[in-house]
Amino acid sequence: MIDETVNVRYMVDDVEAAIEFYTKHFGFENNTAAPPAFADVTRGHLRLLLRGHTSSAGRPMPDGAQPGPGGWNRIHFVTSDLEREISRLESAGVRFRNEVVSGPGGRQILVEDPSGNLVELFQPAAR
Repeated sequence: MIDETVNVRYMVDDVEAAIEFYTKHFGFENNTAAPPAFADVTRGHLRLLLRGHTSSAGRPMPDGAQPGPGGWNRIHFVTSDLEREISRLESAGVRFRNEVVSGPGGRQILVEDPSGNLVELFQPAAR
């Protein structure tokens, strides 16, 4: 049996705020919630594992490094109307890390969740 679900783990500062962010702004469904330690939300074949500092994933590494949110890895959503998505999210008070960036493949912008994890919105270039 093939499991087509893609699982992505995000460390978050506030599990409840992360659940609200992903369900309200990006249409995820809440599956399991055990704040402040963890939750998981799904959208299609994508499952986000939202892990707080009290979860097993939040424990320090043997060298003392402490897992935390943020960085540059991100989930990536393709949209046919980037400006509409930006307007929708701006009106909801969502934070953006940058302005729209254009390149030969299309246009993109980075959204920050409440803990600083990234969500990329991408509109492919017209072909």
